[in-house]
Amino acid sequence: MNAGAGDLIVQGEAITKRFLRQKNDPITALDNVSFGARHGTLTALVGPDGAGKTTLLRLTAGLMKPDEGTLTVIGLDAAKQPQAIQDRISYMPQRFGLYEDLSVQENLDLYADLHGVSKEQRAERYPRLMEMTALAPFLDRLAGKLSGGMKQKLGLACTLVRSPELLLLDEPTVGVDPLSRRELWDIVSGLVENEGLSVLVSTSYMDEAERCAHVVVLHEGKVLASGPPNELRSRANGHSFFVLSQRQEPARKLQAELIDRPDVIDAVPQGGQVRAVLREREPLSLKDATLEATPPNLEDSLMMLLRQEMHARPAANAALELVKKEEQAHDVVIEVHDLVRKFGDFTAVNRTSFEVKRGEVFGLLGPNGAGKTTTFRMLCGLLPATSGTLRVAGADLRRARAEARQNIGYVAQKFSLYGDISVLENLQFFAGAYGLRNSRAEQRIEWAMENFELKQRATSTAGSLPGGFQRRLAMAAALLHEPAIVFLDEPTSGADPLARREFWRRIGSLADHGTTIVVTTHFMEEAEYCDRIMIQDAGTMLAIGTPEEVRQQAGEAERPARSMEEAFIGIVEHARERAQRQEHAA
Repeated sequence: MNAGAGDLIVQGEAITKRFLRQKNDPITALDNVSFGARHGTLTALVGPDGAGKTTLLRLTAGLMKPDEGTLTVIGLDAAKQPQAIQDRISYMPQRFGLYEDLSVQENLDLYADLHGVSKEQRAERYPRLMEMTALAPFLDRLAGKLSGGMKQKLGLACTLVRSPELLLLDEPTVGVDPLSRRELWDIVSGLVENEGLSVLVSTSYMDEAERCAHVVVLHEGKVLASGPPNELRSRANGHSFFVLSQRQEPARKLQAELIDRPDVIDAVPQGGQVRAVLREREPLSLKDATLEATPPNLEDSLMMLLRQEMHARPAANAALELVKKEEQAHDVVIEVHDLVRKFGDFTAVNRTSFEVKRGEVFGLLGPNGAGKTTTFRMLCGLLPATSGTLRVAGADLRRARAEARQNIGYVAQKFSLYGDISVLENLQFFAGAYGLRNSRAEQRIEWAMENFELKQRATSTAGSLPGGFQRRLAMAAALLHEPAIVFLDEPTSGADPLARREFWRRIGSLADHGTTIVVTTHFMEEAEYCDRIMIQDAGTMLAIGTPEEVRQQAGEAERPARSMEEAFIGIVEHARERAQRQEHAA
């Protein structure tokens, strides 16, 4: 660590933490970790699932004790003085405990009561929290009725009902749309810049880590690297390139081709091109494609660390072994016309129309509360439409939902398999539920175990699996009956970049072999993997088309939006401004 001990609000030296997974089966969550967080700055913890980020935050919060090493927080020993630390810090875990049947105001008051915040302090603190979070108009609304982004802002407000010396945030923007994510980070950055608050945050978003003064990269319980973002970025100098294909095909096709190559460390679609990190500094020789050097970003450096130094498995290994379905690329497998869904007087989806073709990857995007999940649930046959036409895999969902479901695979946003039974038992159960019997069931379970690398964890209970393996199991279960259409609801929420690459390599394999994919996501880079996307807000469709067409729509004639995130925010904000003008005019 470069700073002296007096500069550090958190200082850890040689921290080791072990857990007993099963009897006589210890797992080392942190292995000889040393790190520091400076006063009045933002410090980020990044790394793949199971890297030890949450364990490190919980130790810092005084909720657990290290088995070895020392951890000092605001000058106190975390092992010996946990209560004294908790009296002076605030901690927002991944699943912050809002009381959904209480209002916004009641949640704030409850947490103020728990922390002994006086009436005088509340009178001074509440207006500032409402100004920061823009929740003042919703004080009487039940927390359970808030959108995901508003829930996160309320969670942050409840965490800040007292003025902490240190704020700990564990993945604060998981499941939050780009607009809400930007607002949340503006709040946190403002607290650091204006009030000198010290913040230690774990995140799966590398653009969030770029905003921090110091970044600690963890992998399998060890520190791979740490330092300011510019120092970490420099590790990838000369290795980052944009690759532009001259062939008329989606960027995901070129991305899959590149990421399968041994001389490519990483490749992601970006702005209609593919951003690639090469193992060597010499540009590749590619047919029908041009390369242009670009400055590295933090994610480039992270992927180099994970793939090169730790010899992480390449994403190419995630490609699924599938039998190609009959070539019927122009068949329309989902037809939606004037789809409406109302809940009482509230219209969640308002006259939406679109079609999806066989083998297409179709993305549903929108802010929290936009109507995506409602649309999604209607497409899956889980929720009836109020009116309109809805046909999936040739079946009318308003009349024959059971028939349509036989051709559908569904992966929910939250892990929804049986946590108390083993991986193998989950697959056996779902094989039976899908009507697979005897040798056919055995073949498909063997395929799932092999393709999703679950054999080594066959006897582990599903609930004990790391997040990445839970996602693999959920996907494997959904594909057992070889559905024609797979619905994926926020499938990579909270996943690290390595896991996201692996996931999308599998999705690409499915689409290339004729399976239709419908996906919702808040990672705007993932929209670039889609053949077409639809953006909706307040139940209304705002844009539909290829990623390139949507970026064009969001920008000006001569300058389309540079990224999908910029396009998304621009389209949603402009639509909201138009709606406000029309409301005022009326």
